[in-house]
Amino acid sequence: MAMHDKAEKGTLDMETGLIRFPQRRYLYNFFSRIYLQSLTLTFLAEWGDRSQIATIILGAREDVIGVILGGTLGHAICTGLAVLGGRFIAQRISVRTVTLIGGVVFILFAVSAFLFDPET
Repeated sequence: MAMHDKAEKGTLDMETGLIRFPQRRYLYNFFSRIYLQSLTLTFLAEWGDRSQIATIILGAREDVIGVILGGTLGHAICTGLAVLGGRFIAQRISVRTVTLIGGVVFILFAVSAFLFDPET
């Protein structure tokens, strides 16, 4: 098959010499870097936390489909609000300032957990 025959099915990228096909571009957009980063970050951050344990117990006691739909929708709304809130804050304060404030807050949490007895 000649090069021009392949190019008819896709578009030829003149810089790289590669033939791009529309369906591959769709998959690339779907599995973009930011999508994979946010998927991995959210999955690892939520794995084994209290909300997951509560969802496991709820799923064992109640309707599984209802728990899946409710848990998914609740997490999507919570994450959506966090993303929109983060965008709102980032437009008014620099990302570096937000990062520093977050770091200081987490250090304060660690110090308070170290100093205060959880049973009192």
